[in-house]
Amino acid sequence: MNSVTKRDPLSSDPRARGRMCALWILFSAAHITLSGQTFKTVLSFNGSNGNLSFAPLVQGTNGSLYGTSQLGGFGEGGNVFQLNGQGATAYSLCSQDQCTGADPIAGLVQARNGDFYGTTEYGGTNDDGTVFRMTPGGTFTSVHSFDTPIDGTVPVGLIATSSGELYGVTQSGGSNGVGTLFRISASGDFKTLYNFCSKSNCLDGTLPAGVIQATDGNFYGTTSYGGNISCGGPNGCGTVFRITPSGNLTTIYTFCLNSGCEDGAFPISGVIQASDTTLYGTTETGGSANGGTVFKLTLSGTLTTLHSFCAQSQCPDGLYPKAGLLHATDGNFYGTTSSGGLDFGTIFRITSTGNLTTLHSFSYPEGENPMAQLIEATNGVLYGTTLNGGVAGVGTVFSLSLNLSPFVEAQTSSGEVGEAVNILGNSLTGASSVTFNGVPAAFAVPESSVITTTVPAGATTGKIEVVTPGGTLTSNASFIVLP
Repeated sequence: MNSVTKRDPLSSDPRARGRMCALWILFSAAHITLSGQTFKTVLSFNGSNGNLSFAPLVQGTNGSLYGTSQLGGFGEGGNVFQLNGQGATAYSLCSQDQCTGADPIAGLVQARNGDFYGTTEYGGTNDDGTVFRMTPGGTFTSVHSFDTPIDGTVPVGLIATSSGELYGVTQSGGSNGVGTLFRISASGDFKTLYNFCSKSNCLDGTLPAGVIQATDGNFYGTTSYGGNISCGGPNGCGTVFRITPSGNLTTIYTFCLNSGCEDGAFPISGVIQASDTTLYGTTETGGSANGGTVFKLTLSGTLTTLHSFCAQSQCPDGLYPKAGLLHATDGNFYGTTSSGGLDFGTIFRITSTGNLTTLHSFSYPEGENPMAQLIEATNGVLYGTTLNGGVAGVGTVFSLSLNLSPFVEAQTSSGEVGEAVNILGNSLTGASSVTFNGVPAAFAVPESSVITTTVPAGATTGKIEVVTPGGTLTSNASFIVLP
């Protein structure tokens, strides 16, 4: 059995965060937000069902939401939890005889084979973390054990590509000790594609925060440090990079180029890509008031600061955004700040031109200090997690209804003609038509929450539409048909 060492919960070490309490409660209590909006605390963690959630949720093909908590469960090794209309179920990464890794701080991704994949900070053969696989029913298998000097340690998340392969980053280890980018197959075939700080003075960055695959086929992400060595952080205040599938990296922006870091500093979460191909993200600090920023960045490297947090007295707009952004179906961007507002963080909406609205300020006991990126489920409701607060003080899951319309979502954002695609949604039973940018496709509806189909011949990049007895549902993003 791999040992699981309990760590100082208030340590400044980024690999050891949290605090422990015990109590279980599942409830839905409405709280005051802006008019026409409904905030609910969906789950309050208690230790056994979870403890400290840093990670975004993911919607599975069965309609449930899945997430991770860093601690909790047997041996405090961490949990995967499942939320549906019947309540919550927790699956412990550690059983009484073994651990499939410990301390998952990143979210899950569901691959085309139906299984979920995730990462842990610790555990595995070398206690340097793992990539694990979990069936929808909660059976765990270790897929890869990291080795610090070879392939890195502290893996912080995975993305699934249309090829079926998974990509992710580690925030430590590798040949230079400050993180790697890797690729792994569903069966565990592993390859390190890039070692950060391979360039003089770490101009390529250190501590990568995650990657996305953009419409040009390349991967984009941020490093929390590195780049501009004059900014005062360890080797710099962070970068945005582009990397090819073969591992050729280009730094497209280095933070703190402006006096006082008004362009932002320390992007500790990744970026997202909007429909116009522009990248959007946040920095934890910097900006005109040093409270963090929201920025947009062209693929050629032109950055625009959309908002500087804490620009007003007592920071009603929030302070220190630690999570990335969500691009919702209404065309706006949504995010959270880890503090500010009523002291415990906020949920905000911001337009592509920088018009920011604070939608909700957290207060005890509904949750405190949201750290994870929001998601928009296919019912149109936003969901997220808080690190602290709740009845037991160790975090919550919350929802925010903004009366956004239901939609459908392709499980992978791209694919070739003939490639299998899962389409997620709600109340899909009885669907009569599925089209890819107007081209009809053959399909099946194995569950009310998922349609299985293949990319039809003649399809081109564009929205997916599904006609159901309740109306026509359109995908939240264009599906990219690969050549």
